[in-house]
Amino acid sequence: MNYQWYPGHMTKAKRMMQENIKLIDLVIELVDARVPLSSRNPDIDELGKQKSRLILLNKADLADSAENEKWMAYFQEKGYFVVKVNSRTGEGLKSINQTVQDACREKIERDIKRGIKNRPVRAMVVGIPNVGKSTFINSYAGKACAKTGNKPGVTKGKQWIRLNKNLELLDTPGILWPKFEDQKVGMRLAMIGSINDEILNTEELALQLIAFLKERYAGVLNRRYGCEENHSGLEMLEAIAKSRGCLLKGQELDLAKAAGILLDDFRSGKIGRITLEQTEEV
Repeated sequence: MNYQWYPGHMTKAKRMMQENIKLIDLVIELVDARVPLSSRNPDIDELGKQKSRLILLNKADLADSAENEKWMAYFQEKGYFVVKVNSRTGEGLKSINQTVQDACREKIERDIKRGIKNRPVRAMVVGIPNVGKSTFINSYAGKACAKTGNKPGVTKGKQWIRLNKNLELLDTPGILWPKFEDQKVGMRLAMIGSINDEILNTEELALQLIAFLKERYAGVLNRRYGCEENHSGLEMLEAIAKSRGCLLKGQELDLAKAAGILLDDFRSGKIGRITLEQTEEV
């Protein structure tokens, strides 16, 4: 399966970011803690290279907690400020205000020397589709000020949001890059739901997820679905279909439905806290 997705509005979003970056002090980049590298757009490093940088490991509650710590250390070593968050529950959001002040200390001190007091830090919030940007902004602001949806590409235009006297946010549409150089990146993004399921072969994707879970998280499929660990990926998908009553007419197993259940269970954390990308691979 070849993973590609680059709708026309993505080009427009990138151009909008290029036009607005000069107004910005800080780039707040949301990544999915389950795939911290695959969910980063390489264009953003180029766009924000002269700016302070804060990475939010979003959906940290769905990711392996030991891997979360390793990824935090990985990004901090590269000079980024990093905070683990769960935008849905608000966990980790309280520490962001102080981290923003720390990340922009030089700019704030420079302003004070010039006699400029109380100018808020202007931050651009960026991230690929479906990484949780709008949910983060709404939770952080404490009110529904950015449109949310669980479909990629809900945010269509830019909007400034005044959070408090110290911080203004510029929300931007999620952007994916034109081409995945490494198809593994596309596969991982498909697994977490950043690529529309309607254009994917979900059975193939589910088999790839099963292969990964067997290797890195032995026993999770057995606990959830009663699958035998020594069975092939296809046999395990069939076992999931049986355990969840996924049947077509004539009692034939509905593997497409079983694949959808597996992917949904993974994405919602029902299988367990799983990170698809480890720092050792970098």
